[in-house]
Amino acid sequence: MIFNKQTAKKTAELLLQIHAIKLQPNQPFTWASGWKSPIYCDNRIVLSYPPIRNYVRETMAKHIEKHYGKPDVIAGVATGAIGIGILVAEYLGLPFVYVRPEAKGHGRQNQIEGHLERGQNVVVVEDLISTGKSSLNAVKALKEAGVNVKGMIAIFSYGFEVAIKNFKEADVTLHTLSNYECLLEQALDTKYITTKEQEVLADWNANPSAWNA
Repeated sequence: MIFNKQTAKKTAELLLQIHAIKLQPNQPFTWASGWKSPIYCDNRIVLSYPPIRNYVRETMAKHIEKHYGKPDVIAGVATGAIGIGILVAEYLGLPFVYVRPEAKGHGRQNQIEGHLERGQNVVVVEDLISTGKSSLNAVKALKEAGVNVKGMIAIFSYGFEVAIKNFKEADVTLHTLSNYECLLEQALDTKYITTKEQEVLADWNANPSAWNA
């Protein structure tokens, strides 16, 4: 769920502006999975642009307080959301932890790095939602640590049906600053893409596995 259309389109505009999101329907990218995709998203680039970094930080922080109340701790999902998670925690004056994909195989063998106490209220910060599996893996680790996960906030979501299903099954509330639908609207409005390219991009999002076939 996006917070509001104005925020979603503004966020999409900024991500396109700094090439954190690239749209190339005629020259698809190859993902690590081997899939061809007309979109590539790397929201870590936001950290290199102070005005946009501040916009994302402040917008996330304000929406966290509005929709989740002020939590005890902010948790970032490693590694992509560590940077923005720290910025949000700093803005709110809150402690920060981050969650690894799995526990370390040495030392204290932590999966959660930082100080966390049972019963604390936590909001999870993520940079990008695709299927939601890695994000929900972090939520699972936090719940096993005995904390109350109020919900998650992410910069952007592809809006895949599988992600919606996964979050619903896990009973985790997700809000995002922007999503794929608003991205395409903004890209078309600013003539970043043509109507024909928008159709290709929409077809991919509706069924990426069939698009790759």
